[in-house]
Amino acid sequence: MRVISGTARGRRLKELPGMDTRPTTDKVKESLFNIVQFDIEGRKVLDLFGGTGQLGIEALSRGAASCTFVDQSRQAAAIIRENLQATGFSDKARVVQGESLAFLTGSREKFDLILLDPPYNTPLLENCIFAIGKFDILAEHGIMVCESADSAPLPELAAPYEKGKEYRYGKIKLTVYRRQGSGTL
Repeated sequence: MRVISGTARGRRLKELPGMDTRPTTDKVKESLFNIVQFDIEGRKVLDLFGGTGQLGIEALSRGAASCTFVDQSRQAAAIIRENLQATGFSDKARVVQGESLAFLTGSREKFDLILLDPPYNTPLLENCIFAIGKFDILAEHGIMVCESADSAPLPELAAPYEKGKEYRYGKIKLTVYRRQGSGTL
């Protein structure tokens, strides 16, 4: 697993042992960042299911201003910190070891880009999508990208949120949500 582009391009990232974490493949990661390529620089990012931190680190490498990483696993939080240190992004990052829904319900900040890649075949993704809409933590004109199994139906959200395109890569699907600005309601 490596950083694909940007200032940390080519850097290898540590992975978690075992099968509890499913890292995003390079092909899907590259596609995800092609989708949001013009919406990264200078933005505030949330990597909600941090795992190894690879998605948030990729965003930082491509010019994001900051990234908050959330993962409930103590081991994952430690690996994220190690990977941030190795890529030189520790000063632009915050690592929260905690449960995703608890983080969302307690969040008092808004993010420009939210990356969601939870374990498949659980209600976590849908629950987090609804919580993000309910607590309105996506900034105006912000983007949320969700990785899921191709067969997983994802919900529509009430305005100002809008479910956008879905992109399929074999058995993996990326779904894009956008939050409209106050001038577009």
